[in-house]
Amino acid sequence: MNFQLPDLTPIVPELLMTALALFVMLIDLVVKKKEAVAVISMAGVALVALTLLGPRGETFGTMFISDGYSTFFKIIFFVNVILSILISIKYIAIERVNYGEYYSLILFSTIGMMIMASAGDLIVLYLGLELMALSTYILAGFIRHDIKSNEAALKYFLLGAFSSGFLLYGISIVYGLTGTTDLKGIAAFIVERGLYDNVSLLLSILFLMVAFGFKIAAAPFHMWAPDVYEGAPTSITAFMSVGPKAAGFAVIGRVFLVAFAAARVDWVTILIPLAILTMAVGNIIALAQTNIKRMLAYSSIAHAGYALLGVIVANNEGLASMMNYLMIYAFMNIGAFAVIIMLRSEGFKGDSIYDYEGLSKTHPMAAALMLIFMFSLTGIPPTAGFIGKLYIFMAAVNAGYTWLVVVAVIFSAISAYFYLRIVMYMYMRDPKVTVSLSTSFSSGVALAVTTAAVLIIGVFPTALVEFARMAVKGF
Repeated sequence: MNFQLPDLTPIVPELLMTALALFVMLIDLVVKKKEAVAVISMAGVALVALTLLGPRGETFGTMFISDGYSTFFKIIFFVNVILSILISIKYIAIERVNYGEYYSLILFSTIGMMIMASAGDLIVLYLGLELMALSTYILAGFIRHDIKSNEAALKYFLLGAFSSGFLLYGISIVYGLTGTTDLKGIAAFIVERGLYDNVSLLLSILFLMVAFGFKIAAAPFHMWAPDVYEGAPTSITAFMSVGPKAAGFAVIGRVFLVAFAAARVDWVTILIPLAILTMAVGNIIALAQTNIKRMLAYSSIAHAGYALLGVIVANNEGLASMMNYLMIYAFMNIGAFAVIIMLRSEGFKGDSIYDYEGLSKTHPMAAALMLIFMFSLTGIPPTAGFIGKLYIFMAAVNAGYTWLVVVAVIFSAISAYFYLRIVMYMYMRDPKVTVSLSTSFSSGVALAVTTAAVLIIGVFPTALVEFARMAVKGF
């Protein structure tokens, strides 16, 4: 029997990331200064990112696909991991959880996201999802002496396990119906046998939608997000709000637009009320929040609703606008969390929105940065958030969903209240407590990068928009 090793070229970034994560675990045993472990992690990720320029293709019998679509999402993951590590260095030292395994867990979680983005098979998708989720469960409870962090990890784990059950049940129905877990094979079988209206197929789509809805924190599967975002370390909240959400959208795009393309009418009919409910829950409940991390959790839910519009459009323009939106969201959301981390010091958490009262008078630079990120999250020009919403709304209008865009714009207007309330507190109130900023070189770099990205993309969006469109060509 001749055994031939599959072509490993398309999976090189994942192999190198795995080697990096294992290396970081080992050097943690000998390196005393954990800041050095963080620097090695970031340098390694930057080098691995260069391999994305290499050859693309399929391997392991189309189970793993490296294409423009997966590459775009991997760039989001790399941006997320580098910025998250930058804002973590000082923060985990303040929280007294400065352990080296923190960085290796972030890297393992990112590997899971990368596998999800390239999954051409439902089994590979599940493997990537579990690697990402298991690492993130641990990170959510990383502040072991904080009961809120423990609670966040436990809730995330229990509800995550529940959603994984839905995913596996959905996969088992698809396999029983089509005899394959390969996405293209499923699509071919549905077309060949005319299973467009099959009840079992619709049931499997529903189960998969529940599982993916949990990962992107879409209502009514969002119940974990506020508690987990509030209890988890703030740097991990930033990491979770971008990476797993983008990975969830990556698999939604590939599974629904490849495997279930023939059943488009059915799943779009389900996604439309889901998107409206997600925008409603996120924006309306955020109005009542006084904890800024919980407010940003509901904000994150609302943004998942906007991004779902790109999937509902179900064409390349919609996909490109969704990808563009997620890239922009990564910069503006991590930037907002970086400012929150700046306010964290010994004995002062800075989690309440009232902690921002009079910030412009005590720390004008921090207030100005927060203003930029709040404007961007609201969607006010000339920030990148406006560009993200503009292109996703244009794609929906061009596809004939004008009424849905009107609904989204109304909810977007509602969101202005809770974002701009922070700006009002910073600039129109007098400071009640003296806040000392916990600044460091690494968090300064993260803030500089995110601020520059939000402003540059807002003024010159063409490069990112065209890059997203190129990434989905031939999808």
